[in-house]
Amino acid sequence: MAHFAKVNNGIVEQVIVAEPEFFDAFVDNSPGIWIQTSYNTYGGVHYQPNTKIPSDDQTKALRKNFAGIGYTYDEQRDAFIPPKPYASWVLDEQTCWWNAPIPLPADASPEKRYTWDEATTSWVEVQNGS
Repeated sequence: MAHFAKVNNGIVEQVIVAEPEFFDAFVDNSPGIWIQTSYNTYGGVHYQPNTKIPSDDQTKALRKNFAGIGYTYDEQRDAFIPPKPYASWVLDEQTCWWNAPIPLPADASPEKRYTWDEATTSWVEVQNGS
């Protein structure tokens, strides 16, 4: 099975699972086009299913990222790009993911968490109980 995203005016409206042959007989009169996406592609890298191990065959990497509802399909980049989380964040052209304008503090861990504060454009440590 494969995944396909319905894109209308550059925005993903729906994602379905179907065999490619499904579209040979499928009639969809609603606006937009169906574009294949890869569930195992993240940041332009295809991973073995349910792992963080890159696949040996990177030709399976499709359109930078698995499409999600509300994502943008950028035809020039042939990439699905998630919604921009904050106005200050910058698009990484290689991965098509958004990055904070400053890196996450090096001491970030499951025990020491940070959240982005757009008002100060900085990372703020999450206090216990917050």
